[in-house]
Amino acid sequence: MRVEYINPFVEAAYNVLTEVLATEVKRGNLFLKSATKPVMGVAAIVGLAGEVEGRVLFDMSKQTAIKIASVMNMEELTEIDDLVKATISELANMITAQAVTKLHELGFKFDLTPPALITGDNMEISDQEVEALIVPMESPHGNIEINVAVRERS
Repeated sequence: MRVEYINPFVEAAYNVLTEVLATEVKRGNLFLKSATKPVMGVAAIVGLAGEVEGRVLFDMSKQTAIKIASVMNMEELTEIDDLVKATISELANMITAQAVTKLHELGFKFDLTPPALITGDNMEISDQEVEALIVPMESPHGNIEINVAVRERS
């Protein structure tokens, strides 16, 4: 996986989270995960197709999703409802759009799918033959893992 694909997602996640949460966000150490990855409870998945293929997954606990949605909507939310789901999907859209704009400026051409949101316990994402680079983001509202699995189309 080329670092040129990863850095725009890292920068966009940092920029968007810092702005919408109005707090300091820290990036943790990057690490690789193999083909099967457990999901923490709420995950927004955005597919990539074109010169590169793969997906970006924004993974967080249910509690983190509720706290982030509460901050973004400026009201106290207490459960995973339609508003929380829509807010986390929009957060994924904001981060992905900023990253893709940067990637297009660098000459990479591909399209995105709208975010798909999954919630539940004991879920796993299985990618065939693609390692994912995980970028942990830490905030006072909880941690988010930006999970990027991208490869050049053969």
